[in-house]
Amino acid sequence: MMLRLLNVCLVLVIVASSIGVIYSKHHNRMLYVELRQLETNRDNLNVDWGRLQLEQSTWATHGRVESAARKRLKMRNVDYAEVVIIKP
Repeated sequence: MMLRLLNVCLVLVIVASSIGVIYSKHHNRMLYVELRQLETNRDNLNVDWGRLQLEQSTWATHGRVESAARKRLKMRNVDYAEVVIIKP
């Protein structure tokens, strides 16, 4: 009787352990899938960041700023004949 009870307990422990291993493996797989998705998202964000930096540098070039200042603000280069230097 005692041996039979021991066998039943061992079978239950083995089944519980097996279920724990299965759950653990499934959970690890789900975490790995999430990790891969996050890495893909990170890589896409890095590509977008590089594109935005390139676009910003294009918009901020000296020639573009000067062109916008001339056209929109009607600015011009300084005529040195008009410059007045004030000495204290």
